[in-house]
Amino acid sequence: MTQHKPSQHTGMGAIAYPGGTAFRVWAPHADQVFVTGSFNNWDGTTHPLVHEGSEYWSIDVPGAQHGDEYRYLIVNAAETLSRIDPYARDVTSSVGNSVIWTRPYAWKRSSFASPTWNRLVIYEMHIGTFNDQPGGAPGNLDGAIAKLDYLGELGISAVQLMPPMEFAGGYSWGYNPAHIFAVESDYGGPDALKAFIDAAHTHGIAVIFDVVYNHLGPTDLDMWRFDGWSEHDLGGIYFYNDWRAQTPWGHTRPDYGRTQVRQYLCDNALMWLDEYHADGLRWDATAYIRNTLGHNDDPAHDIADGWHLMQQINDEIRTRFPNRISIAEDLRDNAWLTKPTADGGAGFGSQWDARFVHPVRAALVALYDDERNIYAVRDAVLHRYGEGAFQRVIYTESHDEVANGQARLPEEIWHGNASSWVSKKRSTLGAALVFTSPGIPMIFQGQELLEDEWFHDQDPIDWSKAERNAGIVQLYRDLIHLRRNKRGHTRGLEGQHVNVHHLNDRDKVLAYHRWDRGGPGDDTVVVLNMANRVYNSYTLGFPAAGIWRVRFNSDWRGYDPEFGNHLSYNTIAYGGSKDGMPYHANISIGPYTAVILSQER
Repeated sequence: MTQHKPSQHTGMGAIAYPGGTAFRVWAPHADQVFVTGSFNNWDGTTHPLVHEGSEYWSIDVPGAQHGDEYRYLIVNAAETLSRIDPYARDVTSSVGNSVIWTRPYAWKRSSFASPTWNRLVIYEMHIGTFNDQPGGAPGNLDGAIAKLDYLGELGISAVQLMPPMEFAGGYSWGYNPAHIFAVESDYGGPDALKAFIDAAHTHGIAVIFDVVYNHLGPTDLDMWRFDGWSEHDLGGIYFYNDWRAQTPWGHTRPDYGRTQVRQYLCDNALMWLDEYHADGLRWDATAYIRNTLGHNDDPAHDIADGWHLMQQINDEIRTRFPNRISIAEDLRDNAWLTKPTADGGAGFGSQWDARFVHPVRAALVALYDDERNIYAVRDAVLHRYGEGAFQRVIYTESHDEVANGQARLPEEIWHGNASSWVSKKRSTLGAALVFTSPGIPMIFQGQELLEDEWFHDQDPIDWSKAERNAGIVQLYRDLIHLRRNKRGHTRGLEGQHVNVHHLNDRDKVLAYHRWDRGGPGDDTVVVLNMANRVYNSYTLGFPAAGIWRVRFNSDWRGYDPEFGNHLSYNTIAYGGSKDGMPYHANISIGPYTAVILSQER
């Protein structure tokens, strides 16, 4: 009889070694554990895992190799449970088998310097609908690679992938992860994702992964009662088994208090950064990691272990990958998310800013000009978390803002007439706010094409709009290039500083000064006319004397044949204070228009 021994190879799941594969699994309530698969003709007794003296079981299996399918058989009293490996790097489907995935990927771009955070321009992407044809299978990673040239020309410096982890079925937003270490099989699997990242890096584009740690599943969840144990009819070892289990998406909140679960989630976060060369993580719904109801200032429902989990993972990222970004989607205006862990904060580098998107959208959607709250827009421009301007991500469209009963911004502005002059003008005014306000700007896929229908997982982007709305695409490209100072005249848009120096609520005009270190080629003045009227000679304060050149005028007819082509002329600033500035100048601006001015270096 063969005497089996525990594996001496470190790691969890399937671990390659010369000539075979080691397996290790956490199953504290198991009486016996076996691994069965294509390498042993699915025999259920040939390879019993050995208890390691803790809560783990392991074994070395000679001959088991990359591509073999497998499952764990877990014996608990009279019950034998067949389970997918929670650490499986690949699965045949969300309800199929684990797949040994140990083959190294041959990276073409082995090193990549992610843009500094002040140069990030994020494009939120859903692989299943990004480059796909209606009525067929979901879009995949190969199809997304085909559009990277386009994104590079647009000026995008980072794509944020909505969760690409294996989920139930083929169509989903991705926020129902069934197997968080595996890549969605309909998207192409592990090597397809690595190829996408490799290609993105070749185009100079960083890749940020959306991760879901506030809940798992809730369907096709093989981890549910994984080793047969549970309490209160709940989920067993990977989940809370009390009042902390409940989330808006089911009773599947991971048990952040268990060391093994925290390590499981930490291993997952670091895997994307290490094995997949991802440049950052965006965490979904962190409010529900730290509080069962997603609240601030609610000690009765706080989850201290969830806060510690975020700190633990962010500390690990900062130590091992100091230039990678970790972004929270909390949306509760909680500055502690982006404070350092040493000060008690959660340690995120940035967070989505609800105090930008909601007031800006409200101002743009308001039917009548006198309903536009310019003070709220000013506050949205000025808002920040702590000292750093880039501790917030700002946007007018995200997957949440354009779904769940809400449409794309042009459609919200005029329902049923998203291609109208007013929808184009006001939505692009919103784009100007996104790319000129301090923060990390983000757009949602197709926003630059004037996509109008609400987002859902079986509605691919209509890429024919790239030609029909080529001028609007050019408008976004020009704004992005100015935001990234591609032409050397607007370094201030990459800087920390902003001063909203002019607010005219009666006429709905707002102006602000952006700068990094100041001076020619740096100081940038942004003027927004949020009313449907023309101002031919409007006096504003300016930070320096001399010629100020128009770098962008959103009323240019080249952006759309319906635009008015109102001349926003270069101007000269003279001595004499105005708006708290030492100099003043006259500008001209069209209706619902943004104008950006700066000086020569």
